[in-house]
Formats: sequence, structure tokens, C-alpha cells
Amino acid sequence: MSVALTTLANGMRVVTHEMPHLETASLGVWVGTGARSERLEQHGISHLLEHMAFKGTAKRTARQIVEEIESVGGELNAATSLETTAYYARVLKADIALGIDLLADILLNSKFDEDELLREQDVILQEIAAAEDSPDDVAYDLVQEAAFPGHALGRPILGTQKSVRSFSSSDLAAYMDLNYVPSSMVLAAAGALDHDSIVAQAEDAFGAVSRTTPELPESALYTGGIRRSERSFEQSHIVLSFEGPSYRDDAMYTGQILSSMLGGGMSSRLFQQAREARGLCYSIYSYCWVLSDTGLFGIHAATGGEQMQELVGVIMNELDNLASTAVGANELERAKAQLKSGLLMSLESSGSRAEQLARQTLVFGAPLEIESLITKVEAVDKEAVRELAARTIVGRGPSAATVGPLAEPRALEELIQRQYPSPARAAE
Repeated sequence: MSVALTTLANGMRVVTHEMPHLETASLGVWVGTGARSERLEQHGISHLLEHMAFKGTAKRTARQIVEEIESVGGELNAATSLETTAYYARVLKADIALGIDLLADILLNSKFDEDELLREQDVILQEIAAAEDSPDDVAYDLVQEAAFPGHALGRPILGTQKSVRSFSSSDLAAYMDLNYVPSSMVLAAAGALDHDSIVAQAEDAFGAVSRTTPELPESALYTGGIRRSERSFEQSHIVLSFEGPSYRDDAMYTGQILSSMLGGGMSSRLFQQAREARGLCYSIYSYCWVLSDTGLFGIHAATGGEQMQELVGVIMNELDNLASTAVGANELERAKAQLKSGLLMSLESSGSRAEQLARQTLVFGAPLEIESLITKVEAVDKEAVRELAARTIVGRGPSAATVGPLAEPRALEELIQRQYPSPARAAE
């Protein structure tokens, strides 16, 4: 597999995967700063900055940016997460140089025009309103707040209406100068490309950026707790989470397998018990969400307010079974197959592959070999799954969030606290 990594003189890394059977390439710049890098008074600035990067540079207007990429049939987009901000493009192989030039222009030469800023703030306020109309989004925001109260990880990525309105053009420029530094930036590309050519183009485009040291975000501290929104929706949603492994913990592979067994597909325990056997919900799934120094293992489901307590009982029963009883060999192999197929299928998408290369380089300093990842997955045994399940549910206590109608909200909260008491509550 033709993966190559080069570090420019200023510390910016260029990582590529040549996929010669393709006619296109996906490329982008991933910056190792996101919502968790924000101080309280900066809440939402990472996401606003991502939006403003497309609103005009010293060389191009906002319209010229989109017309140039679309005139060659390409795509240009961006995304903000808790730990990264990504600016990426997909182009035909003949247009890679244009893609790099556009990415460099929006990252190095954005004007942050005040009129454009006001308009884009309006756009983000509509995005916030849309999120507040989504019970899923509300539930996940609340469970993050419960898990990491008072920390940037516990705040919504989008910010609030007040915080988004508070930012000026100079605030954006200062935040970018402080955090968008070469050592925190990775240019990743996958598809029909030549590594040396991309390195040369990256050197021309980004080589003059000065080497500086970014501020490190505050370390995560999982706390746990229960949150509830009384907003009216047709269904009641619950997200029940626990502290999980981080990217740097090999237990993350066990966590992914545990998640697959619990709620990773139609054969999973929760789908079979909650939907197929009892008809309690339409959709139920689990996740193992990993960050550089922490993670969340959780379950999300929606049902009628009258059925929520029974549904939570089913979830707790399946969690307890996984923590107390060794899983069957067939179930373990099925979960491993799902995880391995996901890893291998990602190699067939240039976009997924570029993102994977960038994320691994930001976290580990270099991309990981797929063969080594498969080996780590294969090494997970039945006892490792049982031990992680037990350790997860008796850790620092749950983080739970409910949204929508509930027949007995207090009784549900007491059930969760009684089943999974935090160490602090247990000591009282």
C-alpha cells in the first residue's frame, strides 16, 4: 500500500495514499484544533471560523471560490469537530494543484469582511435553531454537558446565539494565528496522485507559514451526571453514556467490538431485545466515541414516554449481561468481522481514507498500517470484552440525557442512579 509521509521544514506534515485505479483525488488540510480548544468566551469560534474561510480572501471573492472549484467539477467543504477542523476538496486528478491552491488561499488569506461576518452569523444562528429542533442533537449536547461539565468538551460545537454574535473579525484572525500553526496542520490526500508532486505544491503554498507552538487544550475530566430537557417532542429520547477509552488506549478496539455486540446492527443484542422481541423502539444503537485523551461509550434510543422505563431496563439488562458473562465465540467473530470490514471498506473511499490518514497523523504522528489495526482487532478475546464492559459500567458513573415526554422522569433518574451509582454517590 503506497502511503507516504513528509514533514515540511516548518513542521507541517503531508501524508498521502496513492490509489492509481481512481481518476479523482480527495485532499484537505486537517487542523488539530476544534471546539475543545476554545476558552469559555470563545465558545463557537472554531465553527464560525470554518464558515468564514469561504467568504472571501485577498485573491478571491466568496463567489469566485465556489465558481473555480465547480468549474472543474470539484467539491469544496469543511467541518468542525471537538478536536479538529477540516477543509477538504475532491477533484479530478488533473486539478489537484487547483485544490491545494484554493485550500491554501482560504486558510492563509481570508479577509473576514465585517459584512460577510454579519451574514454568516445569521446563518449559524439558523443552524443553532435547527439543532434545537432536533431531539437527537439536544440529547447529545446534554449528555456531553453531563459528562464534562464546565469543560469545552461539554459545550455544543455550534456555540450559542449570544456567543456567536459576540465575535469580531479581529477575534477570528487572532484565534487563527494562535491555533492554525504548521505543527498542528496535516495536508492529507488519497486517490490518483503523486506524493512528491503534492509535497512540492504544499511547500509552495504553506512553506512560508512560520513555525510556532499552539496552546494545548485543557485535559479532559469525565464527571458524569443526568440532564433532562422538558421540550415537547413526539418521542422521548435517551442517551446513556459512560466514560470510554481514548484513541491512545488499545482498549478502544475492544470498545468498538463491545459497541458492535451491544447495538451495532440488526443482529446486535439491543436491536434484537428492544425492537424485535418487544417492539419498544424503531431505532436503537450504541457507540464508542474516542478522543485523544478520553472517550464516551453509550447508547441512544427513542420511544414513547410510557415505554421509556421498560426500554431503559432492557438496556441495563444487556449491559449487565455483557459485564458478567463471557460472550459467545460466534458473536465475538461477528463483531470483529463488522469492525474489520469497516476498516477495509474505508480504503475504497478516497475521502474516508484521506480523513483517516489525517486523524491518525494528528494523534499518533504518523498513519497506522491497516495490517496492524486488523491484528489489534483480532487480538481482542472474550474476556477482554467482558472486562471492559464491567469496568465501563462501574467506572465514574453514567452520563445520561433525556429529551421529550416521560411518564415518570424522577423514577427514571432514580433507576439509573440506583443501577449505576457514581463513586461519589456511593460513598455518601
